[in-house]
Amino acid sequence: MPRIEINLNINAPARVVYDVARRVEDFPDFMEDLQSLTVLERSDDGNRTVTEWVGLIREFKMTVRWTQEDLWDPVRLRDDFRLIKGDLTSMEGSWQFGETDSGAFFGSIVDYEYEVPLIGPMIKALIKKKMTANLEAQMTAIKLRAERLASDGMVSD
Repeated sequence: MPRIEINLNINAPARVVYDVARRVEDFPDFMEDLQSLTVLERSDDGNRTVTEWVGLIREFKMTVRWTQEDLWDPVRLRDDFRLIKGDLTSMEGSWQFGETDSGAFFGSIVDYEYEVPLIGPMIKALIKKKMTANLEAQMTAIKLRAERLASDGMVSD
Protein backbone atom coordinates (compact mmCIF):
# COMPACT_ATOMS: atom_id res chain seq x y z
CA MET A 1 0.00 0.00 0.00
CA PRO A 2 1.53 3.37 -0.96
CA ARG A 3 2.36 5.77 1.86
CA ILE A 4 2.72 9.54 1.81
CA GLU A 5 4.54 11.33 4.64
CA ILE A 6 4.81 15.11 4.80
CA ASN A 7 6.02 17.40 7.59
CA LEU A 8 5.69 21.18 7.69
CA ASN A 9 7.01 23.81 10.08
CA ILE A 10 4.48 26.53 10.80
CA ASN A 11 4.96 29.97 12.32
CA ALA A 12 1.95 29.69 14.63
CA PRO A 13 1.12 27.92 17.90
CA ALA A 14 0.27 24.23 17.48
CA ARG A 15 -3.18 24.77 19.03
CA VAL A 16 -4.05 27.37 16.36
CA VAL A 17 -2.94 25.01 13.59
CA TYR A 18 -4.93 22.14 15.12
CA ASP A 19 -8.02 24.36 15.43
CA VAL A 20 -7.77 25.44 11.78
CA ALA A 21 -7.39 21.80 10.68
CA ARG A 22 -10.31 20.70 12.80
CA ARG A 23 -12.70 23.21 11.15
CA VAL A 24 -13.02 21.03 8.06
CA GLU A 25 -16.24 22.73 6.96
CA ASP A 26 -14.12 25.83 6.16
CA PHE A 27 -11.72 23.95 3.84
CA PRO A 28 -13.55 24.73 0.56
CA ASP A 29 -13.15 28.45 1.36
CA PHE A 30 -9.35 28.25 1.19
CA MET A 31 -8.48 25.02 -0.66
CA GLU A 32 -8.52 25.45 -4.42
CA ASP A 33 -8.94 21.80 -5.44
CA LEU A 34 -11.71 21.02 -2.95
CA GLN A 35 -15.09 21.49 -4.61
CA SER A 36 -17.14 20.70 -1.51
CA LEU A 37 -16.97 19.22 1.96
CA THR A 38 -20.11 18.30 3.89
CA VAL A 39 -20.16 17.36 7.56
CA LEU A 40 -22.55 14.39 7.74
CA GLU A 41 -22.07 13.65 11.45
CA ARG A 42 -20.37 15.36 14.38
CA SER A 43 -20.27 14.02 17.93
CA ASP A 44 -21.50 16.28 20.73
CA ASP A 45 -17.91 16.97 21.82
CA GLY A 46 -16.80 17.49 18.20
CA ASN A 47 -14.10 14.84 18.46
CA ARG A 48 -15.66 12.52 15.86
CA THR A 49 -16.77 13.66 12.44
CA VAL A 50 -17.96 11.93 9.30
CA THR A 51 -17.44 14.08 6.22
CA GLU A 52 -18.14 13.81 2.51
CA TRP A 53 -15.48 15.27 0.22
CA VAL A 54 -15.52 16.17 -3.48
CA GLY A 55 -12.08 17.01 -4.84
CA LEU A 56 -11.02 18.17 -8.28
CA ILE A 57 -8.16 16.73 -10.31
CA ARG A 58 -7.87 19.44 -12.94
CA GLU A 59 -5.21 17.69 -15.02
CA PHE A 60 -7.54 14.74 -15.62
CA LYS A 61 -10.77 16.81 -15.64
CA MET A 62 -12.27 14.54 -13.02
CA THR A 63 -13.71 14.65 -9.54
CA VAL A 64 -12.82 12.31 -6.70
CA ARG A 65 -15.43 11.61 -4.03
CA TRP A 66 -15.04 9.99 -0.65
CA THR A 67 -16.52 9.82 2.83
CA GLN A 68 -14.21 9.62 5.82
CA GLU A 69 -14.35 9.36 9.58
CA ASP A 70 -12.06 11.55 11.67
CA LEU A 71 -11.24 11.03 15.34
CA TRP A 72 -9.84 14.26 16.77
CA ASP A 73 -7.81 14.17 20.00
CA PRO A 74 -7.57 17.70 21.48
CA VAL A 75 -5.14 16.58 24.21
CA ARG A 76 -2.63 14.91 21.87
CA LEU A 77 -3.36 17.41 19.04
CA ARG A 78 -3.94 14.56 16.63
CA ASP A 79 -6.45 13.45 14.00
CA ASP A 80 -6.78 9.82 12.94
CA PHE A 81 -8.87 9.30 9.83
CA ARG A 82 -10.08 6.46 7.65
CA LEU A 83 -12.04 6.02 4.47
CA ILE A 84 -15.62 4.82 4.85
CA LYS A 85 -16.43 4.76 1.14
CA GLY A 86 -15.43 6.44 -2.07
CA ASP A 87 -13.39 6.34 -5.24
CA LEU A 88 -10.27 5.13 -3.42
CA THR A 89 -10.06 1.47 -2.46
CA SER A 90 -8.73 2.32 1.00
CA MET A 91 -7.24 5.27 2.86
CA GLU A 92 -6.20 5.85 6.44
CA GLY A 93 -3.77 8.09 8.18
CA SER A 94 -3.13 10.73 10.76
CA TRP A 95 -2.36 14.38 11.26
CA GLN A 96 -0.13 15.24 14.21
CA PHE A 97 0.48 18.75 15.53
CA GLY A 98 3.07 19.85 18.07
CA GLU A 99 5.18 22.72 19.35
CA THR A 100 8.70 23.50 18.13
CA ASP A 101 11.17 26.21 19.14
CA SER A 102 9.96 28.37 16.25
CA GLY A 103 6.24 27.57 16.22
CA ALA A 104 4.57 24.31 15.32
CA PHE A 105 5.01 21.22 13.23
CA PHE A 106 2.29 19.58 11.19
CA GLY A 107 2.95 15.98 10.24
CA SER A 108 0.80 13.82 8.01
CA ILE A 109 0.95 10.13 7.17
CA VAL A 110 -1.50 8.71 4.63
CA ASP A 111 -1.70 5.10 3.47
CA TYR A 112 -3.95 4.57 0.48
CA GLU A 113 -4.88 2.13 -2.25
CA TYR A 114 -6.42 3.09 -5.57
CA GLU A 115 -7.19 0.00 -7.60
CA VAL A 116 -8.16 0.42 -11.21
CA PRO A 117 -8.03 -2.64 -13.45
CA LEU A 118 -5.30 -2.61 -16.09
CA ILE A 119 -3.36 0.40 -14.83
CA GLY A 120 0.36 -0.05 -14.81
CA PRO A 121 3.22 1.15 -12.63
CA MET A 122 3.55 4.45 -14.54
CA ILE A 123 -0.06 5.40 -13.86
CA LYS A 124 0.26 4.31 -10.20
CA ALA A 125 3.34 6.55 -9.88
CA LEU A 126 1.38 9.43 -11.41
CA ILE A 127 -1.49 8.86 -8.97
CA LYS A 128 0.94 8.91 -6.03
CA LYS A 129 2.52 12.11 -7.34
CA LYS A 130 -0.90 13.77 -7.65
CA MET A 131 -2.06 12.56 -4.20
CA THR A 132 1.18 13.89 -2.68
CA ALA A 133 0.72 17.26 -4.41
CA ASN A 134 -2.88 17.47 -3.19
CA LEU A 135 -1.91 16.64 0.40
CA GLU A 136 0.91 19.22 0.27
CA ALA A 137 -1.54 21.83 -1.05
CA GLN A 138 -4.04 20.99 1.69
CA MET A 139 -1.42 21.19 4.43
CA THR A 140 0.04 24.42 3.00
CA ALA A 141 -3.43 26.00 2.94
CA ILE A 142 -3.89 25.09 6.62
CA LYS A 143 -0.40 26.46 7.37
CA LEU A 144 -1.09 29.80 5.65
CA ARG A 145 -4.47 30.22 7.35
CA ALA A 146 -3.01 29.39 10.79
CA GLU A 147 -0.08 31.78 10.29
CA ARG A 148 -2.48 34.55 9.23
CA LEU A 149 -4.69 33.96 12.29
CA ALA A 150 -1.64 33.89 14.59
CA SER A 151 -0.19 37.11 13.13
CA ASP A 152 -3.59 38.83 13.41
CA GLY A 153 -3.81 37.73 17.05
CA MET A 154 -6.97 35.77 16.29
CA VAL A 155 -7.77 32.33 17.62
CA SER A 156 -10.13 29.99 15.77
CA ASP A 157 -12.99 28.36 17.67
